[in-house]
Amino acid sequence: MSNILLIGGGTQGLAFAGSLAKSGHRVCLMYSDRHNYADASRYVNRKVYCKYPPCSEEYLSLLRDTIRSWKIDAVIPMGDDAAEMLSRNRDELIPLARFIMPEHRVFEKAYNKGSLMSFCMENGFPHPRTWNSCERDLPFPVLIKPDITCGGRGMTLVRDLEELETALPGIVRKFGPCHLQEYVRQGGAQVEFQLLLDEKQKLVNSSVIHKYRWYPEKGGSASCAVSARDDKMVALLYELLRKLGWVGFADFDTIENPDTGELLILELNPRVPACVKTAMTAGIDWPNIIVDAYLGLPQKQYGYREGEFLRHLGFEVLWFIKSADRFRTKPDWFKFIGKHIHYQDMSDWTDPVPFIIGTLKNIRKVLRRETHS
Repeated sequence: MSNILLIGGGTQGLAFAGSLAKSGHRVCLMYSDRHNYADASRYVNRKVYCKYPPCSEEYLSLLRDTIRSWKIDAVIPMGDDAAEMLSRNRDELIPLARFIMPEHRVFEKAYNKGSLMSFCMENGFPHPRTWNSCERDLPFPVLIKPDITCGGRGMTLVRDLEELETALPGIVRKFGPCHLQEYVRQGGAQVEFQLLLDEKQKLVNSSVIHKYRWYPEKGGSASCAVSARDDKMVALLYELLRKLGWVGFADFDTIENPDTGELLILELNPRVPACVKTAMTAGIDWPNIIVDAYLGLPQKQYGYREGEFLRHLGFEVLWFIKSADRFRTKPDWFKFIGKHIHYQDMSDWTDPVPFIIGTLKNIRKVLRRETHS
């Protein structure tokens, strides 16, 4: 049995805690967001709340102390900021606890959405046409996209030069440097790819998730997803990661061009996605795959099944309330029970508290957002 520290929570932390605990590991949690699903789980043995931002010296000091006092064997980031902190302090932290993370210059090049698009252009990887924020000779409509953000925050569609020049300054002030990207019209699939590379850049495992619904509808989190397979695209993304010099876990967002059927790379997330349970229900036990890779243990053989659906019940209800497509969506919104239907915001029948706590927090967040909108 190993002591595994999850940094951050969310529904991915909830899924990881349950899987690791059932495999005999002792699950510890360091978190900065209260009532985030994982911190309420009975599968978490020890937890510590940290009020400091992840890239601060205070946060790093608490992390070092936690690793030493709890005798942590491996550390797994659940969020982008935690992943960046581990990358930035990789040389100092690896002697204390195991993890696999690229050196920070590689991390920055891949995590910055603008520089990743430049890398794709220079190396011939499929991506939407992209321009720097100073460009004005553009085929409108285009998207303003912050270089560093998550969950579609700050992403804004502009239809002409006047809209661009009106919207851009405010977005830059709030989110930092931006780039401009061609608008890929709706109608194509949205697909996430997960790959894990060991320290020698060998591909350890992979999974594919098709997203069908998300909340909010414009650039939100997936509320309904399904496990899928696309070996050709996995091979292409593996080649990209090798050329980047990447090691560790990578989660790619892609979008299908409905006119050509080609999947276009949008961004690389340096941590497991919130909907990672989709792959886990399909047979890819990412928590134990990652721990075994971190600790240098032999990898087990995992089967993989397409067609396992994962729904986030809270977001699905919000999607139904807001969407004009509520009665004509596929897969059927009204089918709640089935052999291949699972829930992202639920653990199991012995661990009900995270769903209650997390749902109540999401309700408060939505009400607060609507009150101030």
